[in-house]
Amino acid sequence: MVAKKTRKIWVPKTEDEKLTVQRQLDRLLLDDGFAKSERCGDFLRFIVQRTLADEADSLKERVLGIEVFGRNPSYDTINDPIVRVTASKIRKRISKYYEDPQHQDELRVSCPAGSYVPVFELLEDETPEPSNSDSISEHTNRASVKASAPAAELPEVDTAPDPLSLSKSGLESSVIPHQASSVDDRRGRLRWVILGSLLGTIVAGFLAGLAWYRSSRATTSAARIPPWSALFNSSHPTHLITSDYALVVLRGISGNSVPLADYANRKYIAEPNKLTPEELRYFDTVFSKGSSTSDVDAPIIARISALAQENHRVIDARASRHITISDLRTDDNFIFVGSPSSNPWSSLFSNELDFQFVIDKDSQQEIVRNVRPSPHELPVYVPTALGGATGESYAIIALVPNLDQNGQVLLVGGANGEGTDAAGRLITDPTRLSTALSSCGIGPGSALRYFELLLRLSTLAGSPTHLDVAACHLLPGTPPR
Repeated sequence: MVAKKTRKIWVPKTEDEKLTVQRQLDRLLLDDGFAKSERCGDFLRFIVQRTLADEADSLKERVLGIEVFGRNPSYDTINDPIVRVTASKIRKRISKYYEDPQHQDELRVSCPAGSYVPVFELLEDETPEPSNSDSISEHTNRASVKASAPAAELPEVDTAPDPLSLSKSGLESSVIPHQASSVDDRRGRLRWVILGSLLGTIVAGFLAGLAWYRSSRATTSAARIPPWSALFNSSHPTHLITSDYALVVLRGISGNSVPLADYANRKYIAEPNKLTPEELRYFDTVFSKGSSTSDVDAPIIARISALAQENHRVIDARASRHITISDLRTDDNFIFVGSPSSNPWSSLFSNELDFQFVIDKDSQQEIVRNVRPSPHELPVYVPTALGGATGESYAIIALVPNLDQNGQVLLVGGANGEGTDAAGRLITDPTRLSTALSSCGIGPGSALRYFELLLRLSTLAGSPTHLDVAACHLLPGTPPR
C-alpha cells in the first residue's frame, strides 16, 4: 500500500527545531506577498518570534497594537481595527504562498482565524491502516492461542457455610439451642446497627444539603451581581493590586504625584531639588523598605477575599510596586485599589472612563472630571473634605476590560482614604451594590455591562457618615460571559 502524506501540527521545542521555523519564516518574508508589505512582514515576524520564545500567551489584540503598530496603551480597539485587518491580510498572503506547488511540501506557518498565535504544520507520511484480512487473521490467531492455553488451577477454598446466611430451620437442626439464641441476639443487634447507620446517613445527608443550600444562596447572591458576575464566573484568576501609601505621603509633602511612567521605572521623586535634605533621606528610607500598603486597603482585601471564598474563588493580592506592565498583558482579571495618585497602574484605564481622577493645577488637589456629563450632572466634582477632615468627598467604582480585552478590571478608588474605604465597603455588600447599580438599569438578572459609579460621601472627622450614588454611566462594550 502506498503511504499517504498528511499535515500534522508540530510544536518546535529544541533550538534546532526553532531554527527550522525561523528559516521557513525567512522564506515567507522574502516572498513578494510580504516583501511588498512591511507592516504584514513585521506582524508575522513578531507573532512567530514571540511563539518561539514561549510567549504566545501575550499575543492579544491590544498588545499587538501597542508593540507592533505603536498604538497608545489605552487605544480603542473597536474603532481602530488595525490588528484584525493586518491579520486578515497575512492569512491571505500565507494561503497564496502555499498554493504554489513548489512550496506545498515545506513547513507550513499559519495564523488561524480567531487567534493571533501561529501554528506550525509538518508534512508526514500517514501510517497505513491494516487490511480487513490482516485484522481477521490477527484476531483468529489471538483466539486460537487463548483457546489452547491451559486452564488456571483454582486454589482450594473453605466451603463451610456462613452462619448469617443460613435459614432459621437450618440453624435449628444444626446447632444446639443456646447457640441459636446467641445468633438471634446478634441478628437483633445487627438490625439496630443497620437502622442507626441508615438514620445517621439520612441526618448527614440533610445537614449536607442544608449547607449546600446556604452556600449556593450566598454564591448566587454575589455571583449574579456585577462586577462579581464577571470575576467569579471567569475561568481566569483574579489579582488584587493594592495602593502604595508611600506615594500618598510623598504627595502630601511635595505636592506632586508620581506618573505611571516614572513609577514603573522606579523613579519616585521627579524633582529632588525641591525637597529638603531631611525629606530626601526620609523618602529614601520609605521607598527602600519595599511596598507600603495603606491601612485602608487591608480591610478591603479581607472582605473581598471572604466574598471570593464564599463563591469558591481565590483572590491573589499583590503590592503595586511589585508588578510590571507585562504582568497586566494576560487574560487574567484585576482589581486595582486606590486612585491614580496612590496606585498609578489604575491610570492605564482612565481613558476608558467618563469619571476621571485628575490633579487640579491651581489647588494641586485630586478632583473628579466628568468628560461626558449627562443632564443634571456636573462637569467637575471637587471634594471639600481633605484627608481626616469633615466635608464631602468622592469615589469611583468601575468595571472595564483589561489591556487585552479578554479579562476584566475592577477599579475601586477614592479622592482620599475615606472614599476608597467607602467604595470598598459598597462592592462587598451585594445588597447595597445591587441597589446602587439599579440607577444604571443593571439588575441581578440583566445582561452584563461595563459601568462606572460615582459615589458621593460625607465625612465627619475622617469617618464616612453617608454614601450615595452621584451618577452611574454605562460604558461601551460587553464583557464576555
